[in-house]
Amino acid sequence: MIDFTKPDYLKTGNEKQKRVFEVLIKYRIFERLKGYYPILAGTIPIEIDIKGSDLDIICEVKDQVEFKNFLNKTFSEFDLNIETIVINGTTSVVCNFKIEEFPVEIFGQNKQTTQQNAFLHMIAQHKILMEKGEEFKQKIIDLKKKGIKTEPAFGALLNLENPYEDLLKF
Repeated sequence: MIDFTKPDYLKTGNEKQKRVFEVLIKYRIFERLKGYYPILAGTIPIEIDIKGSDLDIICEVKDQVEFKNFLNKTFSEFDLNIETIVINGTTSVVCNFKIEEFPVEIFGQNKQTTQQNAFLHMIAQHKILMEKGEEFKQKIIDLKKKGIKTEPAFGALLNLENPYEDLLKF
């Protein structure tokens, strides 16, 4: 099983993953965020990304005001959009910007990164992809190209009633 908690696996991945690794290193993204236990989550690590897929970087954040200030200061060379949102009663910080050809979303929540839904969904999706094989993977990618988000795409193919909750059971 791939250790998704460290971005090193990207070095030997597909072409896009290698390019992502290059950009993350060039801009020292994980180095800058190291105090927040960053993990690259989402579709790129599990190779179901499509054109325009962003780099979803999740972080463990205790103090949201401090984190917003940190992001503003640390990534000031980029055009940042930072907001506070509430998901299922949990307040989170979301920071969007672009590095070279990649949209980036840094997501901060007061929860260990390995316990955040984005990470847990990715792990479940990876296991399902390994079990179901290449044809299933291509069906997910095809649905995503039609504008269907990742979790609903898995839900549609697996007949899940509530894919956001049901994927956590995998």
